[in-house]
Amino acid sequence: MAGDRVYLDSPVVLRRLFGQPGAITNWSRWELVVTSELMRVEVLRTLDRLRVMGELTLPQLAHLVTELRAIVAGFEQVSLCPEILDRAAGPFPAPVATLDAIHLATALVWMESRSLPLTFLTHDRQLAAVAVACGLEAPSTR
Repeated sequence: MAGDRVYLDSPVVLRRLFGQPGAITNWSRWELVVTSELMRVEVLRTLDRLRVMGELTLPQLAHLVTELRAIVAGFEQVSLCPEILDRAAGPFPAPVATLDAIHLATALVWMESRSLPLTFLTHDRQLAAVAVACGLEAPSTR
């Protein structure tokens, strides 16, 4: 997988946190994990939404937030910047939702700025197809 450098979008992290079927669990095998700072916001918003809806207790929420912090501690979290936002606002080969466009743009800007290949991991088939069309490796993770 692209020299074992991977980009993770939010659903990949959420699936692991919740131990859902199809979750990617062996993250230690990767040389580098890259993600957008947006991922942390999306995951924390999802957890808080589940708490408000009564699907998570406060102790469960606290445990998951602690686990999230431990998971992402070793990630390279890319800050949102004008270059990434401009790239996300531009055209893509197929329709892409706003937050997905930010994830794609982050991965592309990271890859291009370092001239290194990067594997884009997502559970969304459409997003994976667009990532491949943009020059990223994106194996099926469904």
